[in-house]
Amino acid sequence: MRPVARWHPYALLLPTALCLGAFVLVPVLLSFVMSLFAWDLLTPPVWVGLGNYRAIARGGLLGTLTTTLTYSILVVVGTTSLGLALALLLHRPGRWFAFVRSSVFSAYVVSWVSVALLWLWLLDPDNGLVSSLLRRMHLPRVGFLTDPSTALPTLAAVTVWKLTGYAMVLFTAGLDGVPRPLLEAAALDGANAWQRFRYVTWPCLGPTAAFVGTTSLIVSFQAFDVVRIMTQGGPVKATTLFVYAIYEQVFLDLRAGRASALTVVFFVVLLGLSLLQLRAWRAAGGPRA
Repeated sequence: MRPVARWHPYALLLPTALCLGAFVLVPVLLSFVMSLFAWDLLTPPVWVGLGNYRAIARGGLLGTLTTTLTYSILVVVGTTSLGLALALLLHRPGRWFAFVRSSVFSAYVVSWVSVALLWLWLLDPDNGLVSSLLRRMHLPRVGFLTDPSTALPTLAAVTVWKLTGYAMVLFTAGLDGVPRPLLEAAALDGANAWQRFRYVTWPCLGPTAAFVGTTSLIVSFQAFDVVRIMTQGGPVKATTLFVYAIYEQVFLDLRAGRASALTVVFFVVLLGLSLLQLRAWRAAGGPRA
């Protein structure tokens, strides 16, 4: 058997590195260059330096960032908690439990557009199923998507509904990896169900929980379809997330420079959150590079 040359691993990494550079690093670099210009896509670009960054800082960047972080926290906490609860509840043999697990997971494979249209109909204030049920129970009418105080939590709830099946499957796989002898030993020592979960099951699920939190965070920061279809960033910008704000700047306001500046800020924020998630992943016992 021929020995592996020192350059072989680099040759295997080269295609991925080229794709990463062409489709990630180069676009980010071009976005930074374009963020230094004012350009309406129709006339030649005009150099403004850091003017676009000052403009978005004055124009509600902090509000958009706060809204996005709030939405992400709701999605990550809701998806992780509900996915873990369903995994613990349905981690049992039998066709019935398998059917319920498949039903819950089916929401994850449906497209975002279909999910947004479905919930847009369900939450319609006049003809929606939820509004009809509230009227029959003689409860006050709720503007789920028209009230600034409820619109963002509603979008987060829709996202959690879609992602919970994915989290449940991951936690179910994690539960399969919990050593049975440890659980049996804890039971023989007198540990109740909560103590077995707290001191045996949960530590073993640490890497799985970190992975679910990381993937949920990425999906929540990339949210666009559900905002575009259900609220268009309203009411009064209560659901204007980062990606939708970039879309507004470049396609509605024709401000490619400001959109590029938002993209650069978005990249920096994601990079910082990714580093924090990496530290959490390692602290939870995940494999190190």
